[in-house]
Amino acid sequence: MLPGNRHRAFLLALIPAVVLRALAMAGYQPALWFWADSFSYLRAAADPVPGTFRPLGYSLFLAALAPGHSLALVTAVQHVLGVGLAVAVYALLRRRGLPGWGATVVTMPLLYDEFLILLEQMIMADALFAVLVTAGVMALSRRAVTPLSAGVGGALLGLGAITRTIGVAVLVLAVAYALLRRTGWRPLAGLVLAGALPLVAYATWMYGTSGTFGLTRADGLFLWSRTMTFADCSVIRPEPRLARLCPTTPVAARPAPAFWMWGAASPLAGTPRDRNALAGRFARAAIMAQPFDYLAAGGGDLRRLLRWERTKARSASMTRTNPYWFPFEERPLKQSSRAVAEAYEGGPAATRLTEPYAGWLRVYQRFGYLPFPLLVALLAGAVVLASVRRRPDALLPGLAAAALVLAPPFLTGFDVRYVVPAIPLTCMAAGLAAAGRTGAQDCRGPSVGSST
Repeated sequence: MLPGNRHRAFLLALIPAVVLRALAMAGYQPALWFWADSFSYLRAAADPVPGTFRPLGYSLFLAALAPGHSLALVTAVQHVLGVGLAVAVYALLRRRGLPGWGATVVTMPLLYDEFLILLEQMIMADALFAVLVTAGVMALSRRAVTPLSAGVGGALLGLGAITRTIGVAVLVLAVAYALLRRTGWRPLAGLVLAGALPLVAYATWMYGTSGTFGLTRADGLFLWSRTMTFADCSVIRPEPRLARLCPTTPVAARPAPAFWMWGAASPLAGTPRDRNALAGRFARAAIMAQPFDYLAAGGGDLRRLLRWERTKARSASMTRTNPYWFPFEERPLKQSSRAVAEAYEGGPAATRLTEPYAGWLRVYQRFGYLPFPLLVALLAGAVVLASVRRRPDALLPGLAAAALVLAPPFLTGFDVRYVVPAIPLTCMAAGLAAAGRTGAQDCRGPSVGSST
């Protein structure tokens, strides 16, 4: 191991990051909850059967930790994974030639961003997804991509895709990257096979339980909810079977896509069992008939990336309904949710606030984050610099981060939570793009005739 003084700056930065996570665990016990989603993951962990709306990757992670009967154990593991990811990114950047202070500065968002800490304390898939995808991309950014490293990267990306389906886009980018980089047929085969294995296995499992070969049975529903903000049936002229999915609310008065997906008054209510297929057909018809409106809807969502503050909550009353802020008060769980949470915990599971630790975090969350305009600027700068300097190792994490940021508004709608997993990839891309040329040859794969 290298002498500690070479990493003094990072070690000093690491200590407060660990303290912040300890405050989260002490101030909000045993975990934070995200509306109905958290409890859906727990139900699937108790009875793992592929569901309609999301794959089971995170539920399988919860099931693996279930013998501990501790939600605090889940959050502790997620915090350890988050800190471990920051350490791994720092180590990679040091190996590529960045000085200790430079690598430390680049990894500071991973250590200190309050939203990453919030997601690590929450029973949600996003923290695990960020670790899997970033680690997978990191394995493909080695000095020489070998069949083993490509296989490890592919497997991690495949697991990420069955945790959140947007991970499929990152896996496709990784395969394209391997082709363009000309890594050789053995690393490429390792990447493709290892990446496809979790997807095919899960899709086969899904087929055996529902007759659908895929990761979810809701891709059409999510895309339909996206089109509801602009769809005009007088322009689309849908076939009679699809007409029931037409919105009646004037375009200017329509709510966000989430309402159309989950709202009780949505036209989805009462639709037949094949509603996913019908919704997908309607959505594709809407996009074909109104392509510019579709682009405007997604682009309009992306304008929220220009807002300095991530959320508008600034008071206790506003935070009561905002799951993206550390809460000001305890809230009892609903009866149906409490049962599944307490079955996993083996006891009371409602979030308990402990002061002053919770209060310290509520103060910190007001300023302890990377504003999205800076994130976008950093990402754009990393991609441009990587292209100019011909650094393909930096280009892959940059493009993967861009996919995580840009794709959701066009597939389902904008959510702050969808952007945050791009932070580690963006930081890694920026660091690799700025690294000295001493590591430039490291990202080219083995030369012709090499024994590796």
